[in-house]
Amino acid sequence: MADTGTTTDARHRIVPSPAGRTHLVEQGTGPLVLLVHGFPETWYSWRHQLPALAAAGYRAVAVDVRGYGRSSKPADVAAYRMRELVADAAAVVEALGERSAVVVGHDWGAEIASHCALLRPDVFTAVGMLGVPYSPRGGVRPTEMFGRLGDGSQEFYVSYFQEPGRAEAEIEPDVRAWLRGFYAALSAGTMPGPDAPPPYFVSHGGRLADRFPAGPLPGWLDERDLDVYAAEFERTGLTGALNRYRNADRDWEDLADHEGAPVTRPALFIAGALDPSTTWLSGAIEAFPTTLPRLSGSHILEGCGHWVQQERAEEVSRLLIDWLGSLGD
Repeated sequence: MADTGTTTDARHRIVPSPAGRTHLVEQGTGPLVLLVHGFPETWYSWRHQLPALAAAGYRAVAVDVRGYGRSSKPADVAAYRMRELVADAAAVVEALGERSAVVVGHDWGAEIASHCALLRPDVFTAVGMLGVPYSPRGGVRPTEMFGRLGDGSQEFYVSYFQEPGRAEAEIEPDVRAWLRGFYAALSAGTMPGPDAPPPYFVSHGGRLADRFPAGPLPGWLDERDLDVYAAEFERTGLTGALNRYRNADRDWEDLADHEGAPVTRPALFIAGALDPSTTWLSGAIEAFPTTLPRLSGSHILEGCGHWVQQERAEEVSRLLIDWLGSLGD
């Protein structure tokens, strides 16, 4: 199935939200489908799905999450906790004149989407998760868990991102080059081989980019696409985006009353077989019968990396449209 139409007839809007303002891109009419990106992306990561969903009879809306793009960027690190991001998503639905929506997210957006369905099931009637499976709040503080990863000579990237300013000092001197390497490191066809040091760990005293692959762009990303992403992050910096990682422990504290809680709304999961998240979080995927009791499809795409809706744009659009059609009213 090819993408039908283009994003040239999509409409950019700014709507009020608890963040202050949320920028979104809207295409099509019909039932609302809210699309939430991950790190380090923007609404643009849904450029293929917007026209495909619109052509299938849906009102597709891709947001810039707070801290990204043209959305507000609060200065307080704590403003990026999960409950605030769920509140932003619910406010977008209201601002668009709707009472409910299906929410679909990728990477951190998948976490936001699953928590939208967990915390606001009155607004979010179904949830699609791309790349990152739903994992209920557990008993171990996240930063403690991340600190256990590695062999003592290296640091997990989430731990590396915790200290304000540290990752920014690596990324912001040459945003475009860093994004190019990060995207390639997690893409099928350009990611390091199994014998190379994993690119999601940082050697002590080193940089994350030290393990990025050199060579061509991944097949899903051309120079123009990279220019779009780089221009946004060169303008905004990376602090707002990285602040999501810096709320792992706050989220754990905020969600204490949801420990082990399932998401009971209809659900869909799509991920690339080469995405490291499917390995790190294999236990979460195995637990789906308990944690996602209304899961109607779990699709692991062979030969696909982390950027699933861009690497396999047509296939993901088809899977989403088929699933949305199965939901009825």
